[in-house]
Amino acid sequence: MTTDAPAAPVRLLVIDDDPLVRAGLALMLGGAEDLVIVGEGADGSEAAALVDRLRPDVVLMDIRMPVMDGLSATELLRGRPEAPEIIVLTTFHADEQVLRAIRAGAAGFVLKDTPPAQIVESVRRVAAGDPVLSPAVTRQLMARAAGGGSDDKADRAERARERVALLADREREVAVAVGQGRSNAEIAATLYLSVATVKTQVSRILAKFGFNNRVQIALLVHDAGLLDDETGSSRP
Repeated sequence: MTTDAPAAPVRLLVIDDDPLVRAGLALMLGGAEDLVIVGEGADGSEAAALVDRLRPDVVLMDIRMPVMDGLSATELLRGRPEAPEIIVLTTFHADEQVLRAIRAGAAGFVLKDTPPAQIVESVRRVAAGDPVLSPAVTRQLMARAAGGGSDDKADRAERARERVALLADREREVAVAVGQGRSNAEIAATLYLSVATVKTQVSRILAKFGFNNRVQIALLVHDAGLLDDETGSSRP
């Protein structure tokens, strides 16, 4: 009998300048049998060396730190080969910060007052290749990214349609489903595919456009106007 649990525990690195927060996260996450905290850091400037030494699968990264903030550290790490997945962890909700984190390649954004069980589940989902932004937050991000003048929007839409035209039919269907905020399992059920096939299709789309995360796919199909059509069947 097979399960969705990973064969080995997810290796987790926590980077936060508050020792009490690190202790709380260690206590919270340490009780999960499928997660193991391999190390802690107190500043974004320590991230690269810690990742090189500890090889984590996922990094929980605070935003506000004194020497190097978490967004800069995320940009640095995600620009490297074989980068770990990164969940940005913060005490506040600011669209600009979220959007910068996602554009930098973060796989999700979690508030520090999120219930412990949800933080644990967020780590599991990111390690499995799913985003941890809810559809509601994704829509907020897309609305924010869609700001600007009408000329900017028209240019963005034209560029997005040109890029979407490069997708195969099945890739396009998967991209639209990602833009609708669906998980891999939901996409698989909707399109009558296996979860493994969905993961492969998402990976192909990411590679085709040099994207780091699924929200970037969502922004693309949003800009191309595909989310206005619930079936995703219209052509750009």
